[in-house]
Amino acid sequence: MTSKQRAYLKGIAMTTEPILQIGKSSLTPELVAAVDEALEARELIKINVLKNCLDDGKSISETLAERTHAEVVQVIGKKIVLYRQAKEEKRRKIVLPAK
Repeated sequence: MTSKQRAYLKGIAMTTEPILQIGKSSLTPELVAAVDEALEARELIKINVLKNCLDDGKSISETLAERTHAEVVQVIGKKIVLYRQAKEEKRRKIVLPAK
């Protein structure tokens, strides 16, 4: 992903609300499955890491991205933004700028 594409996705993410929260149980298989489903439906998602979660946002984002085959757009404090392009052409909602 180029810096131009990342900046474009950050701009979109600024106006979106977090759709998932990670609490004290941190990363569970159910949470990974929920993130995977959300990425397939929306392509770009924002996740909120609650204060009672002992893991830091950076390590959680890297693990989630690896397990869901997504890309980390940004991590700011306790907010994580992930992006994964939809597999089917007609289900794509976000068109990235050319590389």
